[in-house]
Amino acid sequence: MPAATVPDHESLVALADHHLDVVIVAMAGPDASARDDQRIAVRALVADRARVLVVQATGWGKSAVYWAATSAIRSTAALGARAGVTLVVSPLLALMRDQVEAAGRAGLVAATVNSTNLDEWDGILSAIDRDELDVLLVSPERLANPGFARRLGGLLASCGLVVIDEAHCISDWGSDFRPDYQRLARALVAVGPTTPVLATTATANARVTSDVAAQLGDATVTLRGTLARSSLQLAVVSGLDALERYAWVADALGSLEGSGIIYTQTVAETARLAGFLTDAGHVVAAYSGQLDVERRQMVESQLRENRLKAVVATSALGMGYDKPDLSFCLHVGSPSSPVSYYQQIGRAGRALDHAVAVLLPAESDEALWRYFATSGVPRPEHVDAVLGVLSDEPMSVAAIETATGVRRGRIEALLKLVAVDGAVDRVTGGWVATGVGWTFDTAKWEALARVRADEAEQMRRYARGERCLMAMLQTALDDPSPAPCGRCSVCTGELSGLLAAPTPETLQTARRFLLARDVVLAPRKLWPPGLGSLGLGSRKGRIVGCDAGRALAFADDPGWATALAALGHQDGPLTDEICAGVIEVLRRWKSSWGPRPVAVVPVPSELRPQRVGSLASCIARAGKLPVLELFARRATAGPSSVSDAGTEVASAARVVALSDSLHLADGAEVPRGPLLVVDDRYRSGWTMTVAAALLRDAGATSVLPFVLHQLP
Repeated sequence: MPAATVPDHESLVALADHHLDVVIVAMAGPDASARDDQRIAVRALVADRARVLVVQATGWGKSAVYWAATSAIRSTAALGARAGVTLVVSPLLALMRDQVEAAGRAGLVAATVNSTNLDEWDGILSAIDRDELDVLLVSPERLANPGFARRLGGLLASCGLVVIDEAHCISDWGSDFRPDYQRLARALVAVGPTTPVLATTATANARVTSDVAAQLGDATVTLRGTLARSSLQLAVVSGLDALERYAWVADALGSLEGSGIIYTQTVAETARLAGFLTDAGHVVAAYSGQLDVERRQMVESQLRENRLKAVVATSALGMGYDKPDLSFCLHVGSPSSPVSYYQQIGRAGRALDHAVAVLLPAESDEALWRYFATSGVPRPEHVDAVLGVLSDEPMSVAAIETATGVRRGRIEALLKLVAVDGAVDRVTGGWVATGVGWTFDTAKWEALARVRADEAEQMRRYARGERCLMAMLQTALDDPSPAPCGRCSVCTGELSGLLAAPTPETLQTARRFLLARDVVLAPRKLWPPGLGSLGLGSRKGRIVGCDAGRALAFADDPGWATALAALGHQDGPLTDEICAGVIEVLRRWKSSWGPRPVAVVPVPSELRPQRVGSLASCIARAGKLPVLELFARRATAGPSSVSDAGTEVASAARVVALSDSLHLADGAEVPRGPLLVVDDRYRSGWTMTVAAALLRDAGATSVLPFVLHQLP
């Protein structure tokens, strides 16, 4: 072929085939060969510069498609064709780190820009300018950063290939929808008709597949295969309470071969379960998005190198984590959709003939599903309030919170959603209104609620084991050929060596560990900004009030779940069991006190006064301390005067309401010395913080908070 001659279509097809064969051998070994759909996808990208959507099971080889297409496209530069860098957008750092290594195995030079390597950005972008880089991997959050977006310059216009990995995240209907991702995907697919675009996912039902394909364009080539995983043996172990699930997992780790992942539904659960399993002699580590980057990388490496038996993780360790020989995946609690569940168990058995995936449904599943189903839906009144204060001058989220009274987490979520439709934009210094109108799409959100309700019902049926578990997952993902697997606990009627219930000895070990575990209440550090403009000028800057406190239990604590559930929502005195637990927590805690508390001070409760009074009396009797009723409440019209409720209220508005309501009683004499301040529940921490500030203002030397139940 003459130099400087752009290859014709037939030559490009041959080039695509050659590079795919080379990449497949480099990644999977000399005996490996390309799949038919891999060949179709690479040819479409290289020869036709098409938009391609690949929906295939984990382990099928989707990454080989974009490495082969990149290799082929980059090779055409010497022939006069446009062959810029491949831009891969991936939602997780773990995914990007693994993909940089995978690209190297495919013979490509790859780099990533993310929040962990700021000092490397200049060198990486310069390498792109010198045409020394084949692949650049970025996160959607990084592209959303205004400063970084400006530094990209003309990169998007010169890309040889754009890859949107985990593409189900760009669909409103997906179980892991991310507004930032959708917004950026729209920008990326608009780079021009001659730039090939590849979107890949392993977890998309028919609705999500159609939505993603529509976003890519009418001519999108969609390649969808069966999602059945012949290496996975699925099982459900139902009927266990919270304590029994912990014990069951500990017993299972003693019999399961290899290493794996234990998924939980909350960050708190990862630390709690990992702590128990470590105490029981297993080598495990906790993992969540709240860990710093260095710790996450270390845990990922330890699992990959089989230095850990298991990682106890949230879904943060999911998409893209590459360890082909994971031999088991356990779920303590059910994800809210079969799509999410399939995606997570897809980590196991990629390079093994046999791997185990076990679901242990939890009593708290339904409440968590309801929370996550509604947490991402914007309230029209919140959107109106936020858009009402935005202008063409940048405004920070903290300033928006103060101006609107809407909780910061809600503001951040709705800004991302509204930005998808172009009504707001993120710029240096905060957010601005664009002048584009925004209307709440009632029909869309109602339809999404119905989809989420249907997904929840599918998970209920899965947990009940109504029919073959693999076939149920295939059906939920609209697999074209669902069929009984013959391997799962429904098909075989057995758990294949796993116990149906924990051993009594392990159950007792779990109970002892969890009842002896301290729940620390971290004090609030700073008053919310803007309190001065709301009439509380004395409450600003660093908070001097609460010391670190203690709670009997956090969230759905397995050690106390049954006892706390027995109390219910009705007011009344504490049971002897709970009172004894309270005293045991205080006994452990007192070793870290300075001077001993001089009194117990209850926070007046509007909903459960008998419970709070019983808690104060229980502690006072054991410690031979007086109970001092130092507080009173005024009736107010402000938000959430009820103790520590109002999770939808912004912090500043919450503090103002509490300051209007909670006050020292007439004639109250606050003793100098430490005070043990008690309440039944603790969520935002503002009730206890305001109470402590009042006591410190009146002369108390320190305040030690204690509550029965810390809520997430």
